[in-house]
Amino acid sequence: QVQLVESGGGSVLPGGSLRLSCAASEYVVSRYCMAWFRQAPGKGRASIAIINADGETLYAPSVKGRVTISKDNTKNSLVLQIASLKPEDTAMYYCAAISYTTRCLSRTGDSEYAYWGQGTQVTVAS
Repeated sequence: QVQLVESGGGSVLPGGSLRLSCAASEYVVSRYCMAWFRQAPGKGRASIAIINADGETLYAPSVKGRVTISKDNTKNSLVLQIASLKPEDTAMYYCAAISYTTRCLSRTGDSEYAYWGQGTQVTVAS
């Protein structure tokens, strides 16, 4: 059973930063294709960062330069760091994983991921 548990969300002032974490079941972080998605109110889930088993990454154009995805295989942890937060970054942020590792960096749709966390809310407001 794969489990993903996000943490680190909260309310932040514009221009601030956050570090989101996703605690995963053993071997998921080291072997699976993983991603961070976000869902703003009234919108669908959109991928913002993907990382493959080798640590290669892909970022959505909307967040590129402000977001860093990383992982710690020894701690079974996936991390998303977001800087220069804007009100439009307000959303529920989800960690996702799929055991298939082929085309990992092309897996930008939420339907391509089998495992999801419960999400952590990020609110950016002054």
